Amino acid sequence: MRSGRLGLSLGLDLLGARICSFDCLYCEVGATDALTLAQKPYVPAERLLGELSAFAASGPPAFDVVTLGGLGEPCLNTGMGEIIAGCREIFPGVPVAVLTNSSLLSHAAVRDRLALADIVLPSMDTLVPGEFAALNRPHPDLSLPAIRRGLLDFRTAFSGRLCLETLIVGGINDTAENLALLTDFCRGLRPDRVDVVTMTRPGAYAAAQAAAPDTLERFRAVLGAAVTDAGMGHGPAALRSRTGDRTEPPSGRAADPGEIMARVAASLGRRPQTVHQLSVALGLPEDDISRAVETLAREKKIQARAELDHVFYQG
Repeated sequence: MRSGRLGLSLGLDLLGARICSFDCLYCEVGATDALTLAQKPYVPAERLLGELSAFAASGPPAFDVVTLGGLGEPCLNTGMGEIIAGCREIFPGVPVAVLTNSSLLSHAAVRDRLALADIVLPSMDTLVPGEFAALNRPHPDLSLPAIRRGLLDFRTAFSGRLCLETLIVGGINDTAENLALLTDFCRGLRPDRVDVVTMTRPGAYAAAQAAAPDTLERFRAVLGAAVTDAGMGHGPAALRSRTGDRTEPPSGRAADPGEIMARVAASLGRRPQTVHQLSVALGLPEDDISRAVETLAREKKIQARAELDHVFYQG
């Protein structure tokens, strides 16, 4: 998958289901099925690394970074440290990134596992308690002050690249109070980069609405965030791409229509996307994506819906 922040990314799902410590209004993979703080090997490291080794045997890596994420909070997986180490062995020289909602960083063991990564992309949408409860809908045992402190503690021990993301939802966390608190927080955190974004895909709940462009610009200006293209991705790549802006399959051969359809269906099974977003994410021409989408829709394997001024497809 192509990521605006990381270039071409090989994404790994450490949960296997919508298992998370949050149930965010805006989550593009849908409502959380299991709201939990239970840490365990949801996807065992041995199984995931075995699949990764088999994939690596097909040829040299044609991506810029391996990204640990999934359908929920990857830090819930107690095998994350082993998975990071295994990724390094399988793909030497390819950095490992982790996406996290920051909720478990009050735990020293989680911080230790996460610190093994090369790049960490934590989120912090709001530091206003009422906004946090309404927007992120956390597990009841989570504490916003503890999350804040945990992320600051992680930063002091982490020598890699830290890229903070704040997602603004109109009418919820777009307040002057939140901006002031985030500004003070960023001064202490000293992230390498801050991305202020809003929704570019339908969220899990109808209450989530995209923030106004002037609101995003205000937050970006104050937080020193890079201006990003809300239409696709979250700004310039954090890494120099080793693969360029390829729009064809890594092997150089023309993709088989059945293969394209399978890749599109799998991607739409994870999150709603437009034809353009699918094209960029999968590195395939929009015409090929359009034909695959039309076939899948005709076979009733995906559905279309108009939202955020675009037509989104979802499995």
